[in-house]
Amino acid sequence: MSELRERLRALPTFPETMPSLDPEGVPTHPLALFTAWLDDAIASGERQPSAFTLSTIGDDGAPASRTLIVKDVDERGLQFSSNRGSRKGQELEARPVATALFFWRELGRQVEVSGFVSEMGADASAADWRERPSFSGEPNPDWVLWALDPTRCVFLQATLDRKHVRVEYLRGGDGWEHQQPTTTAG
Repeated sequence: MSELRERLRALPTFPETMPSLDPEGVPTHPLALFTAWLDDAIASGERQPSAFTLSTIGDDGAPASRTLIVKDVDERGLQFSSNRGSRKGQELEARPVATALFFWRELGRQVEVSGFVSEMGADASAADWRERPSFSGEPNPDWVLWALDPTRCVFLQATLDRKHVRVEYLRGGDGWEHQQPTTTAG
């Protein structure tokens, strides 16, 4: 075993006390559970609870990931923004699908949201640009506010024994269905 491997194996995992997830008691719509978990992360003092990793697909078919901040969550989905000319902006224009991954370590929670991405429109994008801390009064026509409209959401609640509890939501023609996927520990 390498010295690095030994150090990695010795790192702490999750806190001793974490919330639990009852798959039988989850709401019908995944964004209701997502919002509750985001509220929990904010209330817990988690650093940057609104940060997530966004993965898009490049021209070569390979995924590309970066960290962003969720701006809002409503019936249109998870909202985030960036410059249209950025790599992510170009990838979303060519292939409007993405996955957002939230990780709240202190709560032992992870949420994966996948779906279709659409622009929220010029007015919403301009309003988002004006709300940025660096806003100087100049408009930015290349700024875009997007919404990730989920078709699949996976909620994971960690446990110290690594028998993590997962609930997967899938959207079909009749709305949302959820199940507890059969997986092994890890």
